[in-house]
Amino acid sequence: MKKFSLTDLLIFVVSAELTGAVSALISGSFSPLYAEIRNPPFAPPAFLFPVVWTILYALMGFSAYLVYRSEDSGSDRSTALGFYFIQLAVNFSWSIIFFRFRLFLLAALTALLLAVLVAGMILAFRKVSKTAAYINIPYLVWMTFAAYLAFGVWILN
Repeated sequence: MKKFSLTDLLIFVVSAELTGAVSALISGSFSPLYAEIRNPPFAPPAFLFPVVWTILYALMGFSAYLVYRSEDSGSDRSTALGFYFIQLAVNFSWSIIFFRFRLFLLAALTALLLAVLVAGMILAFRKVSKTAAYINIPYLVWMTFAAYLAFGVWILN
């Protein structure tokens, strides 16, 4: 791995966190909708979502930093970072689709696509940095759970 750069690390982590924050801002308050819809079994309380997402965005940014700073300067690193930025863009859109527009089926399909993209990102990251790949396993687990919740909301509402 190349020399540690606090600036680069902060750019990756803060940009990931800002992606979530701006998406949430555009989406509007999620608590009223979350309280009014019928949720599937095992739906967590509303307060848990911002906590989990803050942690996941920080892990995403840190793992992308590890890939970016890796010694691999070839196509594997470019592919991995490409997956990262694509999944981040899809991630950005999910809350807007679900909370702002209340398009539950589209949100469920987007969550499923995002889970697939995260799995692809993990596989691509693994070719460059196993640590970066493993850091994203909680994200994949959460996205799989989020897809279940989104499909449940669509079916129940």
